[in-house]
Amino acid sequence: MSPSPTLAAVTEQAQAAAWVAAKSAGVRVNDESTLAGFLEIEALFNRVWLLPPGESAIPSELLRSISHAGCNVTAARDPAGRLVGAAAAIVTPQSASMYSLIAGVLPGISDRGVGFALKQHQRAWGLARDLTEMTWTFDPLVSRNARFNLSKLGVQASKYAVDFYGPMQGEMNANDESDRLVAVWPLTSDESVACSEGRPIPIERPSWGPTDVLRLGPDGDPVLVAAAGTLWCRVPTDIVTLRAQNPQIAAEWRRSIRSIFTDVFTSGHIARGVSRDGWYRLAPGGTE
Repeated sequence: MSPSPTLAAVTEQAQAAAWVAAKSAGVRVNDESTLAGFLEIEALFNRVWLLPPGESAIPSELLRSISHAGCNVTAARDPAGRLVGAAAAIVTPQSASMYSLIAGVLPGISDRGVGFALKQHQRAWGLARDLTEMTWTFDPLVSRNARFNLSKLGVQASKYAVDFYGPMQGEMNANDESDRLVAVWPLTSDESVACSEGRPIPIERPSWGPTDVLRLGPDGDPVLVAAAGTLWCRVPTDIVTLRAQNPQIAAEWRRSIRSIFTDVFTSGHIARGVSRDGWYRLAPGGTE
């Protein structure tokens, strides 16, 4: 079946945006199909997630199977050919959706736009195959990733999964429970198009007073407030460091944010953006 003219136009836009994103990041982004490349990607992911020897975030043989099945394995390389980022996604059967399994960027270069270039390549890849949505999960406590997903890509989230993977190993996760938000990325939305072209919707916290504070966080400061017709929820600035330095406080943050998101999603709110200082914007369902 041929794509509709509208989908064709969005696909063309996505391909152009992906090219610009890769050029801006100084990388070449392509689909990976070689065993040598899959081995490199496995090693990169293990380095990103600080896994001990003998453990793997995703084995190279699984990456090869994903690619062989016609799904997506993406690699980003610098001008010297060094692998600096990668991602993998599978196609959801009998739907117009794809599922992102994993994505990571070499430590030390996360501010260069490589992750953004990877996701834009995946967006264009999906649209070229008539796929109009991508989903994945992410840790709601990692504010940097949350802001990237919701504010820079145009993702939405309205589902909270408790301990999705079970206890997580490795230095980064420090045996924390694996609660996750379910990210939904509408690949054809006006917001996703704008984000792909570097025009994200600004997320600025409004001012509020003491009577607007609904809950306090483990640190004693406001963690949930109501202001300007919506809710705002704060997460720690650096949960990875906090897990290493004080796992008990990190666990308290996990329980606090779990309770808040479970309640606000039940009431119909949707996470739509994260401010630079780590506050989620939780808008009433159906609103911008």
